[in-house]
Amino acid sequence: MSASTIASEIGALAPRRRRRAPPSTYLAVAACVAIMAIMAAPLMFSFFASIETATEASSAPHYLPQSFSLQNYLKVAGYQAGLATYVGNSTLVALMTIVACIALAAPAGYGLARFSTYGKEIAFLILLAPMMIPYQALLTPLYLDFAKFGLVDSRIGLAIIHTILQLPFSVYLMRNAFEAIPREIEEAAMIDGCTALRRLAYIFVPLAVPALVTVALFAFIASWNEFLGALVFMNRESSFTMPILLVSVRTGDHGAVDWGALQASIVLSIIPCLVVYLALQRYYISGLLSGAVK
Repeated sequence: MSASTIASEIGALAPRRRRRAPPSTYLAVAACVAIMAIMAAPLMFSFFASIETATEASSAPHYLPQSFSLQNYLKVAGYQAGLATYVGNSTLVALMTIVACIALAAPAGYGLARFSTYGKEIAFLILLAPMMIPYQALLTPLYLDFAKFGLVDSRIGLAIIHTILQLPFSVYLMRNAFEAIPREIEEAAMIDGCTALRRLAYIFVPLAVPALVTVALFAFIASWNEFLGALVFMNRESSFTMPILLVSVRTGDHGAVDWGALQASIVLSIIPCLVVYLALQRYYISGLLSGAVK
């Protein structure tokens, strides 16, 4: 073996120098960090205010807590019906909303994506039309109709309201997801004698799991944070959800705003949404991109 060959092999085995990232990369990272800090700052300030005493939280604003106290969280936990009641109501309504949205949006999206029927696009536009109507304008007639069927002050009735609000977007998302699935898979199943419902259950639904998770995530967050419908349709303290707690617990002595308890309830209401989002974020991102690239 010649000296030149040995030298070339040694050079190949030597560690390669890392390329330095271009300045634009560092600028992009710095911009992302700055945006994250700006978005996280209100959450941090709310948390700091929640662990102060009620007097300090209501005094002149300051960025860091002057003392540590859990009295705000204790007040929220023992407020009237109890924190567990409000959390349980919100969780139950959100779960019913998720089930209803998936059960209705999956077949509707499948039919709009895979069946060639006359007027399909018009029907799809009609399904999306409610997104352009402020639902606050519909609360009064909905309340009158729900009162006839005994759905006022009912968790089922509130779940129906949340489903109505979230269903158009859910159908839109599921339609795009089903359209992105190759038609060759469906044709192979049809040759094997698979019916339309079996194709939906055994082929399309497993392939569209990211879109289904995205529908569930949006339905959960929308239902958990919805305030006006819960305020109008729920009359008993034991039926209130977390957004109603935020309004009720803020009242302090002599009508003043109890900022400490309010910030503590805000922190508690954010935690479930944050946990669910972090647990499902990889499905959420791929679900939003379903159908974007053919």
